[in-house]
Amino acid sequence: MSNAAHRLLWTVVALLLTALGGTGLAVSLGRLPGADTPLLGAGLLGWWRAGAPWSALAVVVGGVLLALLGQRLLARELRVPGRLAGTLVHGDGGGRTRVDSGVLTGALERDLLREPGVRRARVVLTGPTGRPDFWVEVHLDPRARTAAVRAHVDAAVRRYAATVDCRPAHLDVTALLDG
Repeated sequence: MSNAAHRLLWTVVALLLTALGGTGLAVSLGRLPGADTPLLGAGLLGWWRAGAPWSALAVVVGGVLLALLGQRLLARELRVPGRLAGTLVHGDGGGRTRVDSGVLTGALERDLLREPGVRRARVVLTGPTGRPDFWVEVHLDPRARTAAVRAHVDAAVRRYAATVDCRPAHLDVTALLDG
C-alpha cells in the first residue's frame, strides 16, 4: 500500500472509533432516545451478569491484548524500509558492514568541534541510507569567523560523505551564537 492509502485507512479507522466512542458516551449520558434500553442484547446481558466478577476482567484482558496488537501494528506502519533506523548497512558482494548511526553522527560532531570557533555541535541524520538528510546545529563563539566555520563544516560533511559513501540529499546547517 502507498503512504496515501495507509493514511486514508488509518483516518477511516480513527473516524469509526471516534464515532463509536461518541455514540457510547451519548447513550450513557442519556442524550440519545431509547437510552433506557440496554445496548447489549438479552442473551449477552445474561452472560455478562452470570460471569459477574470475571466478565469485567475478561474485557480488560481483551482490551490490553488489543492495545498491544494495535501498538505493534502502528510500530510496523511507522517503520519505513531504507531509512536510517539506528544502523547504517553497506553491502558489497562479499559481505555487509553494519555501523550504529550514533557512532557516525558522533564522529561528525567531533570533526566539527575541531574548528576553534565551534563550542558545541549536534548532528541528526534522517532519510534513506544512500542519500540521508543532514541536520547540523553548531553553537559558535561570538568571536568566531563565520567564513572559516562555514568552510570547516563544508569540509567535514564532504569528508564524512566520502568516508561513509553516502551523499547528503539535503544539508541544513543552523549556526547559533553562544552568549
